[in-house]
Amino acid sequence: MKFDLFGVAIFISFILHIRTEEDIDPNGYIIFCLCMGRFGNQAEHFLGGLAFAKSINRTLIVPPWRTYKNIPYSEWFQIESLRAYHRVVDAEDFMKNLAPKVWPPESRIGFCWLSADRPKSECQMKEGNPFGAFWNELNVSFTDTATYQLGYDEYSTEQWHRLFPADKYPVLALKGAPASFPMLAEHRHLQKYMTWSDRILNEVRHNQKTLFNNEPYIGIHLRNDIDWKNSCKDVESYKTRSYMASPQCFDLPSSTQTYVTHKICYPSDDEILRLLKNVVLRTRIHNIYVATDKRPMINEIEEYLAAQRVKVKHLDPWLPVMDVAMLAHADYFIGNCVSSFTSAVKRARDVHDLPSSFWGFSN
Repeated sequence: MKFDLFGVAIFISFILHIRTEEDIDPNGYIIFCLCMGRFGNQAEHFLGGLAFAKSINRTLIVPPWRTYKNIPYSEWFQIESLRAYHRVVDAEDFMKNLAPKVWPPESRIGFCWLSADRPKSECQMKEGNPFGAFWNELNVSFTDTATYQLGYDEYSTEQWHRLFPADKYPVLALKGAPASFPMLAEHRHLQKYMTWSDRILNEVRHNQKTLFNNEPYIGIHLRNDIDWKNSCKDVESYKTRSYMASPQCFDLPSSTQTYVTHKICYPSDDEILRLLKNVVLRTRIHNIYVATDKRPMINEIEEYLAAQRVKVKHLDPWLPVMDVAMLAHADYFIGNCVSSFTSAVKRARDVHDLPSSFWGFSN
């Protein structure tokens, strides 16, 4: 039997075309730059953006994480687990397979939130770092820009549909994440859809074996660099319960604190050692993993807890997300209430009902 190779090729092309048409979401797509801060801030913005994509019923083009370069979401977390909540497509997959049909180069519009009194010319999608690099590494350039003054809450959903219908704007490419910071309390539960990638889990298991021989360990997060010290210097004068990521602990039913104190924001070494000792004595766990932006306090901890014969380890990985994963899998965790890095750890632990506490709170 002879095969008509040209006919076969046409048939395959037809099938692929049909498949592509089926894969196109008639409700449209949304993508945004995770361009605020480091991983902790980006994670809060991602979850808020995920919730917003669902609220306006557009497929989320899952943006890459931003370090010194774009890191595909799937390197750190599984794309598949997000689909249990809402429709998603990886950004690189979208640009390769769907963008030529859905979002050709000549129709790419960027969207900026600007107050009504500011001119459209101020919407510079690729101005500054990391905005320019983020879009460039996705091979995206914009032919035009648009502005909006809408919010990201449920009350604005109808306005989004009316002003930016999917048939006219198939892709909403936002300069920043459509989410608040700190994140809304009702979005924290979405952490359960962020499942660690096999790559991250394998590294966690390797570290647990190498550092602690798979024995239980306490994870602690210390913020003690000079920039954090300066950020906390006048915090008590604000008399607020909402300073950076602090709602994560002030929203707890057990919280009796009135507002963020200096001890909560920038605990002293004595406070850190005191609380850590209490936890070691209570849990009888003698292995400690330290994640920090500056000073791991290894010598201080080992000297203060010499009678408990603790073992203190600090990896200082070049990717902070590995510290997040190690702390997320600890048997007990102590973090900084004000830090979004801590909040990423705390949310991941809450998914599995693992115990956590914060510096500066009674324990």
